[in-house]
Amino acid sequence: MSEANSSDRSVFGKVRMGYVLVESQRIDQWQQFAGDALGMHVERVAGVLVCRLDDHARRIVVVDGVEEDVAALGYQLDDEAALQEVLGRLRARSVAVREGAAAEAALRGVQHFWQFKGPKGINIELFVEPLLAQRPLKMLASGFGTGAGGMGHVAITSRRPGDALAFWQQIFDARVSDRIEDRVSGMTLDITFLRLNPRHHSVAIAATRGVKMDPMRTRIHHLNIQPVTLDDLGAAYGRCRKLGFRMALGVGQHPNDKEISFYAVSPSGFYLEYGWAPIEVDEASWEMTLHKGISVWGHSPKGLTLRDKLGELVSGVRSLARAEYAPF
Repeated sequence: MSEANSSDRSVFGKVRMGYVLVESQRIDQWQQFAGDALGMHVERVAGVLVCRLDDHARRIVVVDGVEEDVAALGYQLDDEAALQEVLGRLRARSVAVREGAAAEAALRGVQHFWQFKGPKGINIELFVEPLLAQRPLKMLASGFGTGAGGMGHVAITSRRPGDALAFWQQIFDARVSDRIEDRVSGMTLDITFLRLNPRHHSVAIAATRGVKMDPMRTRIHHLNIQPVTLDDLGAAYGRCRKLGFRMALGVGQHPNDKEISFYAVSPSGFYLEYGWAPIEVDEASWEMTLHKGISVWGHSPKGLTLRDKLGELVSGVRSLARAEYAPF
């Protein structure tokens, strides 16, 4: 372990996913998807779609724009000391960081934030103090799991998995929970699951074995949020199907975090995993494991068409011709 990441300066357990900023021209569809299908609290504020899961004023924010993709991932740190430790590590590696303007912070529902470009060019944003909502939640779900583990996790496909892993480990002291290998669409995938806190994983990095291809048009493969009851999950699955939202993968269970989930296709194209009861890691007894196969049962493809599969193949081939950004 490097001096910058020595145990007395570790930020492990002091970092969690706080918010996601999405850019889309399909805000009406996002409102129906997040609110009517998945059961979040949703509001339209000055043309911006605000989604709440708990007492944080903003967890998923959708702004008008042409990208149809995640524009930023926000990570909350416990305190100013943890923030300064991370900023110091970025400076030591010559990663450019800018402080966000007041209007940008208000959009994200935080007091202040700092932004830099992370792996795959994803804007990573750091904050300490969220703005809290005054109005009670009005949503179809009975609640969502957040707290010390954050609002969920994100999975990212990468052509430079070694660099991506080094980033999360060196900047945030991420720990490897386990790995999965699986055969998907004729390719072997190697997936590494990283935890930043007791949540089994906050980040997953997936890569094709051999020739590194990226089959996703979007910067992330999926975003995960966690309903608090199995009934919430079943009801949301039914509403997604009834309202016509495409399902990438039906209900199933993963072998590593034991989460029961389904994967719906968001209006912007990346997937949203709606998952119940993932385990937390006991640091004293946890042992890293290699699992063969992404699912114990279920997660069968439901709504992906031949056109979708061809699109993934085309995206993968095109990815070979472009460089993938790594911050160091």
